[in-house]
Amino acid sequence: MSVSRFVVTPVVLSIGDVVAALDDSRPQSPTPGAVTTFLGQVRGHSLGKRVLRLEYEGYEPLAVKAFERIATEARERWPDAELAIHHRLGTLDVGEASVAIAAASPHRAQAFATCRYAIERIKQIVPIWKHEFFEGGDSWIEGATADPDDDEAREDAYRRACA
Repeated sequence: MSVSRFVVTPVVLSIGDVVAALDDSRPQSPTPGAVTTFLGQVRGHSLGKRVLRLEYEGYEPLAVKAFERIATEARERWPDAELAIHHRLGTLDVGEASVAIAAASPHRAQAFATCRYAIERIKQIVPIWKHEFFEGGDSWIEGATADPDDDEAREDAYRRACA
């Protein structure tokens, strides 16, 4: 059973699944020299407050299109790199994974940069919103605000990826 490279789901995320999605996407290609992963988890404290849980909302079809766009942008910078992104929706407890990213490339520097670029662009352009519940209240965390065609935002993500 193959796993999609770009997924928005209420199901618990697994680094193994996102890496498997990369493997499934390139059955004819040689094995890469490097695979990097990023697992974003719900943190226990934010802005000095104890976090109780998060709730993610998103529009799956547009989020998947944004993931595809991010992969295309990354391939323009790092032509040999491949990317897979899975993002969770729904209620998540502290410690649960909210996003899983895998990047594969012949060389580690490209794999690391691709992975970092992906998380920076996710924060900028993917239509997924975070509602944080903490002791004493709750707050919506500003989500994707950049226009996907904004070259300045894209360059900022690139600078952060290569910092």
